[in-house]
Amino acid sequence: MRLLVVEDDAILNRQIVTSLEQAGYAVDSASDGEEGQFLGDTEPYDAVILDLGLPKVDGVTVLNAWRREGRKMPVIILTARDRWSDKVQGFDAGADDYVTKPFHMEELLARVRALLRRATGHATSEISCGPVKLDTRSGRVTVDGNPVKLTSHEYRLLSYLMHHTGRIVSRGELTEHLYDQDFDRDSNTIEVFIGRLRKKLGVDIIQTVRGLGYLLDAGQTRT
Repeated sequence: MRLLVVEDDAILNRQIVTSLEQAGYAVDSASDGEEGQFLGDTEPYDAVILDLGLPKVDGVTVLNAWRREGRKMPVIILTARDRWSDKVQGFDAGADDYVTKPFHMEELLARVRALLRRATGHATSEISCGPVKLDTRSGRVTVDGNPVKLTSHEYRLLSYLMHHTGRIVSRGELTEHLYDQDFDRDSNTIEVFIGRLRKKLGVDIIQTVRGLGYLLDAGQTRT
C-alpha cells in the first residue's frame, strides 16, 4: 500500500513517514499544500494523511480540489485544531477520519489500517485467502497457522493482493502502489517477487492471468 503524508512540521512529517515505513507501507511526503495537491493529483495513493494548517494552500482547499476532480482515496485529516466546526468543515470537504494533535502514533497507524480495510471491503485486521492469513496489525503472515518470513517488498506485494482478493491486478498497478516516487521502478521485478512469494507460501493462490496481471483466489488453492 502506498501512502502520502502532507505535513509542514518537518520533525512530525519524518516521524510519521518513518512509522508508516516500518509498518510496511511505501510512503511519499510533502511539506506544503501545493506540493501535496500535485502529488495527490498525479500519483495513485491508497490513503493520505493531510494536515489542515499548511503553507501555500491549506488542507481543506487541497481536499476540496481532490474531491472535485474525483479523487477517491481515503483521507485522514491531521491538525492541531480541535473545534467541532473545524472537524465538520474537514468532513464536509471529503475527509474520512480526523486525528487531533498531539496524538499517539499507534492510534494514527490503527486509523490508517482501518481506512485501508474499509476501502477494500475488509472488516477486521486479519485478512484471509484460503490457508494464508495476513494480520495487518502485526504484519504477521501465516499459512495453515505456520509463520512465513517475508521481506518488506514481498510483504507489501502480498498485502496489496490480499486487500484486493478476487480482482485482477496488473503489474503496472502493483508497481505504482508498492514503491514510493523515489524508487527505481522496474515492473519486471514484480515477477521476481511473485515467484519468491509462491515459493515461500507453498500454496497456489496467486494466479497469473496472461496479458492482464495477477489474481489472488482462494478457490484455486492447492498444495
